[in-house]
Amino acid sequence: MRKPRLSSLFLLVALFNAPIRVKAQLAAIHGLATWYGPGFIGSRTANGEVFNPNGLTAAHHSLPFGTQVRVTNVKNGHSVVVRINDRLGDPGIMIDLSMGAAKAIGLTETSSVRMEVLGR
Repeated sequence: MRKPRLSSLFLLVALFNAPIRVKAQLAAIHGLATWYGPGFIGSRTANGEVFNPNGLTAAHHSLPFGTQVRVTNVKNGHSVVVRINDRLGDPGIMIDLSMGAAKAIGLTETSSVRMEVLGR
């Protein structure tokens, strides 16, 4: 019986010990979106930033601060990527967009949207 070469053993060990990186594909979630803006200028968001109504940010119930989310207006297909920097109190709303993000997708009041979590 032939002995395995040392380099083959190292390769085998390296393969089994190598970290496996899997990018999870999260399904899109459909729900209601609203927007907030001028009345909150100068206020602090839940993560401590000063609110910028023209920024591409949003409030969500539980996503970690800094999470990037693609929000698509179901009515017109326009989408925008926002960063979560605030918390949302209304359980009937899935995401609350800054005024700038709402304008980018043509959101006027409460509207149906598709939300995809992109990561941090």
